Amino acid sequence: MNVRDYLKMSLSSLLSNKIRSSLTMLGITIGNASVIGMVAIGQGAQKMAAEQFESLGPNVIFVSLNYRQVRRNLSPKTKPLLLDDAKAIAKLIPRVTQVSPEIHLRNLIAYRNNIFNNAIIGSTPEYLAVRNYQLDQGRFINNIDLRKGNRVAVLGTEVAQRLFSQQDPVGQQIRIKNLNFEIIGVLAAKGSLFDSNQDNTVIIPLTTAEHQLRGNTSPHGIPLTLIALLAQNQDSVSVAQFQIKNLISLRHPFATKDDINVYSQNVVLETASKTNAGLTRMLAAIASISLLVGGIGVMNIMLVSVAERTQEIGLRKALGAKEKDILAQFLIEAIMLATLGGVSGVGLGIGGTVVASAVSSLTTSISPVSIIVAITVSGGIGLLFGVFPAKQAAQLDPIVALRSS
Repeated sequence: MNVRDYLKMSLSSLLSNKIRSSLTMLGITIGNASVIGMVAIGQGAQKMAAEQFESLGPNVIFVSLNYRQVRRNLSPKTKPLLLDDAKAIAKLIPRVTQVSPEIHLRNLIAYRNNIFNNAIIGSTPEYLAVRNYQLDQGRFINNIDLRKGNRVAVLGTEVAQRLFSQQDPVGQQIRIKNLNFEIIGVLAAKGSLFDSNQDNTVIIPLTTAEHQLRGNTSPHGIPLTLIALLAQNQDSVSVAQFQIKNLISLRHPFATKDDINVYSQNVVLETASKTNAGLTRMLAAIASISLLVGGIGVMNIMLVSVAERTQEIGLRKALGAKEKDILAQFLIEAIMLATLGGVSGVGLGIGGTVVASAVSSLTTSISPVSIIVAITVSGGIGLLFGVFPAKQAAQLDPIVALRSS
C-alpha cells in the first residue's frame, strides 16, 4: 500500500465517526487558537512598543542624574544636572548635533473656568527637532523668548482640545501659576509612549520655567530635569553615550558612575522587547497545555478505535497485511486527526485575533511562522500520542482478533 491509500482509509475512518472525530479535534483546535491568539497579542505589543519609540526620533539620547544617590553625598560641592552641562555637551561632543535641556514641572493651567493640573516642560528651540515633534499651528519658542524670558507657550493637541475645544488657541491667553501666558503654537498629534501621553504637554521657554515658575536659585546655575540630545546617526549613538558619560563624570566629580544615567531609546526598546518576548513565550506555554490535553484526547479515541476495529485488523492481517501496514494506517489516522484540528484552530485563532483588534484598542500581529509552527506541532502531537494505539493495533494476534466479538 502507498501513502495515498493510507490517507484514503484514514479519511474514510474519520468521516464514518464525524461527531467523535470533531469532539476529539476540539482540544487541538482550542489549543492552537489559544497559542495563535497569545502570540499575536505578544508580537503586537512588541510592534507597538517599537512604533512608539520610533516616535521619539531614531538617534535620541537622554542624560539625567539620580538625585537620591547624589544627595547621599552631603558635600556642598555636589551639583545637579545643569544648563552648563548641556552647553558643554553641545560644544565638546562632536557626534551630537542638537541638545535640548529640559525642566519638568506640574502646575495649574487655567482658561476662563477651565482649570486643571498638567505637565509643563521648560526647554529651548532645539526641543522640537530632538523630540521629533511637528507644528500644527503657529510657531515654536525661539532664542528671543529665551533671552527675554517671555511668557509664551506651545500646547500639545490634547491640552489645546481640552482648553479651547473648537476655538483657535493661537493668540489666546492662559494662566499658569497665576501668570498670563500667550499661546504661540500647537504641536501636531504624536500619540502615547507607554503610559505617557506625548500630546498632553505644555512647552514654555526654559528661562521662564526656571525664574518665573520654579523660582529656584542655585549657586551653580540652572538645574535641569534631564538633557535630551540628538546623535549624528545610529552608528554614533554608542560612542556619543560613552563620551557624554565621561564628560558628566568630569563635571560632577562627587557623582558616581551609577548616578549618571546616559541611555538611548534603543536600550529601552530592547528591554521592552525582551520583556514582551518573555511574556509571549510564557502565555504560549500556558496555552500549549490545551494542546497536551488535546493529544491525550487523540490517544484515548485512537485506543477506542483500535478496540472497535479489532476484527477488521485481524482480517487484514489474515489477508497478508504486515505490522508496519497496520502501524502506518493508525499513525496516519492520528496525525490527520490532530492536523485537521490544528488547521481549524489556526483559522479560529486568526479570526478571533482580527475580531479582537477590530472591536478594541488591542494591537495584534499574526506571524506566518507561528501558523506554520502551530500546524506542525499539531501533526507532531498526533504522531506522539498515536504511537501507542498504533503499536497496540499492529501487535494484535490475527487469530485472537478474528475471534473477538
